[in-house]
Amino acid sequence: MPVFINLDSRDHHLFRKAGNDGAKALPENRAAFVNCVDIGLINNMPDSALVSTERQLFDLLSAAAGELVVRLHLYTMETNPRTDWGRDYVRRFYLGINDLMNSRLDALIVTGAEPKAPTLMEEPYWASFAQIIDWAKENTLSSVCSCLAVHGAVLHLDGVERHPLPEKCIGVFTQGKAADHALMLDVPSSFRIPHSRWNDVHEDSLAETGHTILAKSADVGVDSFLKQHKKSLFVYFQGHPEYEAQTLLGEYRRDIGRFLRRECKDYPTLPRGYFNGDAEEILIDFKREAISDRRPEFFASFPVDRLAQDLRNTWHPAAKRIYRNWIRYLSSQKMRRSNSSVVGILV
Repeated sequence: MPVFINLDSRDHHLFRKAGNDGAKALPENRAAFVNCVDIGLINNMPDSALVSTERQLFDLLSAAAGELVVRLHLYTMETNPRTDWGRDYVRRFYLGINDLMNSRLDALIVTGAEPKAPTLMEEPYWASFAQIIDWAKENTLSSVCSCLAVHGAVLHLDGVERHPLPEKCIGVFTQGKAADHALMLDVPSSFRIPHSRWNDVHEDSLAETGHTILAKSADVGVDSFLKQHKKSLFVYFQGHPEYEAQTLLGEYRRDIGRFLRRECKDYPTLPRGYFNGDAEEILIDFKREAISDRRPEFFASFPVDRLAQDLRNTWHPAAKRIYRNWIRYLSSQKMRRSNSSVVGILV
């Protein structure tokens, strides 16, 4: 059955709703209607990160919602390859793309995914992804895309190509505000955001196609930007403001495991600006031993508990403020359109 996460409960529960009506059920009271924001989450993350991604976005939206009621509706692209467990999980707790097309949502969040194909249009889910983006620009007030979903959306909407990086961009990087936009209200002029990606879209290509840059870094280029597409304000995050303190540690550990199992050629890049000096020394020593003794069994000695104890979510205040501004934007746009509809009826 379809489910939504009611953020007003301030707890991560899945509330099952009978039928396949998506977000059609709305409060009868008009004031309650405009103060209730319905957001769809297209969760494209791999099976190992499905639940943690739900939790990360739930926690961030919950912290940012303030006095507003936010309902998070879960959707999946059926063409996204999954294990038997993943297919069963999304079957039980997620709605499909056909349900999305028949829903009434205020906004959409589309997550990234691990790149598998040489080009985005060769990914098995590309047709479904393009269908979602086309639907969102006509049927939402705003749409958020993160990481690989950013690269797919700007390619589909504006023909902006991604560019492969010489090594993985991973770590927590200082960003500087690049525009005085409402979404950046009360965000510090300098703040930190995690990144974890293999590709990049260049600032000059974005500027040439009418995008507004919100924040960027001298180290990793553009972090966030936006552009209006028909009815929807598309907001793009190349980084991951929703990440928890230990998320990058988990990704780095996963990639080390792949190296030890010889699923990839090169030892993974150490996340920058994330670990303290003592932790980096531990990881450098571990890398030296892992390369000299490359076998799957060595993975068990990775000191995950020792490394995790010093990690802090230093980016949460800025991420919370950005998402609070976004939710308030959704509410104000919903109020404006609601008022316009009432005036039209009275006239």
